Amino acid sequence: MFEIIPSKVNINFVGYRHVWIGISIVLSIASIVAFFTKGLNYGIDFKGGAEVQVKFVDSMDVGALRETLENSGLKNLSIQSLGTGENKEFLLKVGAEETGLQKVGEEVEHALLKSVTKEKFEIARVDVVGPQAGEQLRKSGFLSMIYALLCIFIYVALRFDATFSPGAVLALLHDSLLTLGIFVLTQKEFSLQILAAILTIIGYSNNDTIIVFDRVRETVKAFPQRGFVENVNRSINETLGRTLLTSICTLLVTVSLMIFGSGVIKDFAFTMTIGIAVGTYSSIFIASPVLIYLTEMTGKKAKAKKA
Repeated sequence: MFEIIPSKVNINFVGYRHVWIGISIVLSIASIVAFFTKGLNYGIDFKGGAEVQVKFVDSMDVGALRETLENSGLKNLSIQSLGTGENKEFLLKVGAEETGLQKVGEEVEHALLKSVTKEKFEIARVDVVGPQAGEQLRKSGFLSMIYALLCIFIYVALRFDATFSPGAVLALLHDSLLTLGIFVLTQKEFSLQILAAILTIIGYSNNDTIIVFDRVRETVKAFPQRGFVENVNRSINETLGRTLLTSICTLLVTVSLMIFGSGVIKDFAFTMTIGIAVGTYSSIFIASPVLIYLTEMTGKKAKAKKA
């Protein structure tokens, strides 16, 4: 039978748990500081504004298009080319500070008519989100992440034990914070699609953690004479092949979408690629060490109480 990781391999993953936890704490704090100082680059879903999708018959230069629109009074523009190579379709984004958002589509059309005939382009769609609606969506989005973590905490506590839940939730919180930190660092647009990707990451990472925790529970029952730390380390090694195979196969898809995709698909794939890498790391180096810490703490309390 083919094995990615030989069954006799026993890498000491938890031996340096203090180092991994320390690195993760530093990175998480840095992400929180960056979030509150630099902030995310919110899309119009969260800050309000208008999106106008324009299709041209012939190829259009992005610089010329920007100049045409700005000369007509449309400032603070974001122009994104859709598709590959030919530059015939664009997504125009206008910030919430622009007045008369309901008329943005008409303003874009009037601006283009100054340099292009009516037959040469088409306004495919116009989406408008008001500033207040965007703020409400932002609050609801972050609340959905908190509710997801709370539900997972309850689920893990019911399925395993109360000592297992904090490790799973902290690992998921770690994944979310680091993903947000990368978005703050790169200033990539944070939209509803990216929030959906982060929620997907939470589910994906939790599945990895549950697999490891299942094996820990089985190993502890099968080998009660071994120390708990050794049982956890053996469990991680025994599930390592499955973890790597799942992560590599998923990464092949997300990286392909990130390279060959465009627009929303490319940003979604970028988020998933980060999340899969971080989630795999946290299942091994965050969730399991936290479980060890809590088990040791409860064991010491039980001994003290007995004494």
